Amino acid sequence: MPTRLLLYFSAAGHGLYRWRHAGLQLLQQFSSDDTGLERFREYFKTRRGALVQIVADLDGEDFHEDQIPYLRGAERRAVIERRLAQRYRDARLAAALSLGYCTTDERRNERVLLASFNDTQLLAAWLDALEVNPGVRVVGVHSTALLAASLAARLGFKGERFIFMTANRAGLRQSYVEGGRLRFSRLERVGDGGLTSALVRTDTERMLRYLDTLRAQPGNAAALPVILIVADAERSHFAKALGCGAGLSFTTMGLAEAARRVGVRRLPENALGEALYLQLAARQPSGEQFLRGSSRRSLVVWNAQRSIVGVSVAGLVGCGAYAATLWLEQLAVRERIEGARLELALAREQLARVSARLPAAPTSIETLKASVNEFREIAARSALPEAALEHVSHALDESPRIELDALTWSAEPEQTLEITGRVNGVGISDHRQITDEVSRFSSRLGAGSGWRVLATRLPFDLSPEGVLAASGGTGSADSPRFSVQIARTPR
Repeated sequence: MPTRLLLYFSAAGHGLYRWRHAGLQLLQQFSSDDTGLERFREYFKTRRGALVQIVADLDGEDFHEDQIPYLRGAERRAVIERRLAQRYRDARLAAALSLGYCTTDERRNERVLLASFNDTQLLAAWLDALEVNPGVRVVGVHSTALLAASLAARLGFKGERFIFMTANRAGLRQSYVEGGRLRFSRLERVGDGGLTSALVRTDTERMLRYLDTLRAQPGNAAALPVILIVADAERSHFAKALGCGAGLSFTTMGLAEAARRVGVRRLPENALGEALYLQLAARQPSGEQFLRGSSRRSLVVWNAQRSIVGVSVAGLVGCGAYAATLWLEQLAVRERIEGARLELALAREQLARVSARLPAAPTSIETLKASVNEFREIAARSALPEAALEHVSHALDESPRIELDALTWSAEPEQTLEITGRVNGVGISDHRQITDEVSRFSSRLGAGSGWRVLATRLPFDLSPEGVLAASGGTGSADSPRFSVQIARTPR
């Protein structure tokens, strides 16, 4: 993972910090002269893959409010680039901050705050020392002024208008925030006497008068809140000495509490308010910074290269994981195949032992199997009396006057049934009724699938040559006998 470095750039000197989740670690101190610049170049000759963020804390910053037409996309960027080029000689280190929109009589305009350094040569020399090193990437150039609004919001101050002040190593940083956006900022250097409450009040009143000239303060407004971040040892003194008055309301916070709120676990030795800006630049850098144009091109290319490498590595890892999954599945299939082979060998061994205990067969196993299959086919084609008896039973159920006396079944050459019965409840002299009952019973027997009536013999002879007389002399006079013969062709 690339090393995250932060360069605190001020007129008094420059400090190089390493950022980690545990906190900030001071690595080197560089003087602001040519000797310090040369040591800075030598230091980064041995640093590869480092990401550097510059946080400038310089006096002489320029803030100018301007208005541009309501535009979007490339047209808006072109207008802003033109305005920056018109105002600043070196537009490489410049920024344009949106302050919202205002509506005039004719059209809607966007308010922008143009910001840059009055003298960019000193910062540009140190920036060039980083850009000539191919192993170092400059992530951004921030300033304590551009980070002030975000830092105040992170500390919990979200009023409509207030002045945010921090005691830094470079001096007293004063920033006027309106609606969560920076309007103006200045740095007041502190002399040998150190930061005093009189200096804080005097500079704040001076800044308030300047804001009145800009008409940034509404008339008859309430006391303007002022937030001051100082070292913990001086917090109680400033809180008692400042208080309220002259249109100002001071709130003093210790550096340790402010560091805890922004997430600094361990403050560097002898660090002041600049540690808060460095932490914010490392963890939550805002999109508002000074580095623009071609200076960011190498960083964009580097990020694209890292993204391509990351996607390639992710694809390679995904392919490797998929290949590992296939290999595990193949291994599982091989284990199942080997288990099936072992079970088959065990079954064959058991079959051999069982076969050895059986008596010797007079013929081979194949011949026995063929014989059994042949017998099964013969049995499937052989006729059984169950279906014929069921057919007769259904016919008897539909003929309640018919009583069965005898039934003869034969299967050769086809199924044949000879049914002998009598008609109950009909006298022997009632030939018509007997004939009708026997005819209906014969029709029901012949109505089945595949069945046909071969012959029907009544208890008397109805032929022209015959004599009308009873044919079953052994039966009862009230129950004359008859017989029906049916057959079914084999399927």
